[in-house]
Amino acid sequence: MQRVKLDRIDRRILADLQADGRMTNVELARRAGISAPPCLRRVRALEEAGYVKGYHAEIDPGALGFNVTVFAHVGLNSQAEADLKAFEELVKGWPEVRECHMLAGETDFLLKVVAHDWDDYQRFLTTRLTAAPNISHVKSALAIRTSKLQPGVPIDVESGPEPEHE
Repeated sequence: MQRVKLDRIDRRILADLQADGRMTNVELARRAGISAPPCLRRVRALEEAGYVKGYHAEIDPGALGFNVTVFAHVGLNSQAEADLKAFEELVKGWPEVRECHMLAGETDFLLKVVAHDWDDYQRFLTTRLTAAPNISHVKSALAIRTSKLQPGVPIDVESGPEPEHE
């Protein structure tokens, strides 16, 4: 992975791609104040350096019948590295788990789980999650509504140079 030192143009490109990953290279270049060929080279360099991990569409869960989102706080019986990795690998095979975060503190993992309804989540909980090896406890928190969903990170386009990324 090559090193890229971010300048104002790179930060503008990242901010615009994060806001709209389908933006054309011509529009991206126009917003960044450069021509299309160097813009495309910069995008490729940012991708190769690992700043851009991928592109995706934001899908409305309710439109596909996923009307319930639950945050499951999962505690394990053992926090040995092999057991933590085993749980992470197991979770990768569960499509209803959309996010998995290992935490410091009382809870070992926080899972974001989508389901068609509460009964669907309970089936997942009892047949998969609590039935999995090494599970100590699970506390479920049902999301009532989402008032902010903003993927990515805040990018200050006008700030000075940022540290190099390896």
